[in-house]
Amino acid sequence: MSVEATKFDYIIVGAGSSGCVLANRLSADPANRVLLLEAGGSEKGHLTEMPLAWFRAMLTPRIGWGYLSEPEPHADGRRIPAPRGKVIGGSGSINGMMYSRGAPADYDQWAQMGARGWSWADVLPYFRKSEANWRGASEHHGGDGPLTVSRNDPHPTIYPAMIAAAEAMGFQHLDDFHGSVQEGFSTVDVTTHRGRRGSSAMRFLRPAMARPNLTVVDQALTTRILVENGRAIGIQYERDGESRTAHAAAEVILSAGTFNTPQLLLLSGIGPADELREMGVPVVHDLPDVGRNLQDHHSIRGLYEASGPFTFDRELRADRVALAALRWQMFGTGPLAQMPIGAQGFVRTREGLDRPDLQLLVSSVAMDAKVWFPGFRKRRGDFLAVASVLLHPESTGSVRLRSADPRDKPAIRFNLLATEGDRAAFRRIVRFARDLFAQPSARVLIRNEVQPGPDVQSDAEIDAFVRSVIGTAMHPTSTCAIGTVVDETLKVRGIDGLRIADCSVMPVIVGGNTNAPAIMIAEKAADMILGRGAVHEELPARNAA
Repeated sequence: MSVEATKFDYIIVGAGSSGCVLANRLSADPANRVLLLEAGGSEKGHLTEMPLAWFRAMLTPRIGWGYLSEPEPHADGRRIPAPRGKVIGGSGSINGMMYSRGAPADYDQWAQMGARGWSWADVLPYFRKSEANWRGASEHHGGDGPLTVSRNDPHPTIYPAMIAAAEAMGFQHLDDFHGSVQEGFSTVDVTTHRGRRGSSAMRFLRPAMARPNLTVVDQALTTRILVENGRAIGIQYERDGESRTAHAAAEVILSAGTFNTPQLLLLSGIGPADELREMGVPVVHDLPDVGRNLQDHHSIRGLYEASGPFTFDRELRADRVALAALRWQMFGTGPLAQMPIGAQGFVRTREGLDRPDLQLLVSSVAMDAKVWFPGFRKRRGDFLAVASVLLHPESTGSVRLRSADPRDKPAIRFNLLATEGDRAAFRRIVRFARDLFAQPSARVLIRNEVQPGPDVQSDAEIDAFVRSVIGTAMHPTSTCAIGTVVDETLKVRGIDGLRIADCSVMPVIVGGNTNAPAIMIAEKAADMILGRGAVHEELPARNAA
């Protein structure tokens, strides 16, 4: 039977980190007929499965949307890359696999802003439900969920040196960023399973695809939500050059992500009425905040020349890569199954903050390093790269239509560095990184600072450097926020039968990577959709420090 001839109960738009979870949870009841639509194709292959290949996967056009921001007025007019996965698994199939939730205070802030049912005590059970953590089950972690969370092996030289440097500055050496304390330094947790990417596509969707009540259609670009008498009744999509429709008896659920979810709402006539008319889109429902409040973690990179050949660049020699690839293919082990991250810290860069404002990652290789071999390609050299991520930026941006054509990319404006508070934060961040590498144990790892460079010292010089390199951590959120676009049950205000479950619903961005929260949002959404009671646990408070 064709999709168009079938009446589904639930239609999920977008097979990303959230959509794959929803497809699994909603189809677990054989009475529910579920359709999952994805604009991209299969996620299978070495490029998306091998952990070390993530950066190349992120930049591969055939599995990405190819988004760039509009010229950023506070970042030297540059257009900032905004990679998003156009593939089964969405951005969870091309990301860096970091498992991070943010601080408990982030979710309590959501509740304080009016998002009832989204406090830390409300969401922690859903983080645990999804998770199979390498530490086992505890009050902080799940032990038997679908999502495998593994420990990234610490670098034998860089890790102890950076931990000692952090301790010299008064920061704790943590076993777990998601335990009773978040502020400090440790190694990272990653979503890998037996040495391969453990995306929600692999861990939630693939095991569910044998169910007869779950239909997955890829290469399908959703172009419009069908609304009749104030209710979403289905969707229109394009596949193989043809326009098709699918109808939902219960709900249409948008899990297309922070850029594509508001774009689809706008294309469907749901959004700011004046902007819709300007684009020639008939107004179905005036909802002014669709596409507003875009947030992302501002990020800059530093670079240090290493003092010796202990970095990951030595593993990129062509013959070593070939042997490592064979080992990974056969056993799922070795350097290609790991991330070249030397250490991670979540810290507060000034007094008076109740939670970390900086995520700092020290990598054992330059980001532009490539496979090399004498006589074939020159070696990049031994470097330590430092990613400094502002966790709670003040600046907000927008996602708008560029035209009424669903094939046109949306107009994305991050508005990076728009406030003096954000600019001042990066002055602190640059100086914090320098202080960290000035500690004796870290100082022996490096020869010199390459970027920003020793000549960049004054506030004005730091500001100019930051403007020239600022990007994002590729964690976009909040364009369909709880309280303005959706209610606390994620139902779109003013339209029946339409719900959103992805990172676009965050009232404010969390202080950590966003893949785990995207999965949590879907877990909680599934319970709400299925009419299950709210889960809430009174747990011991977790401190920032």
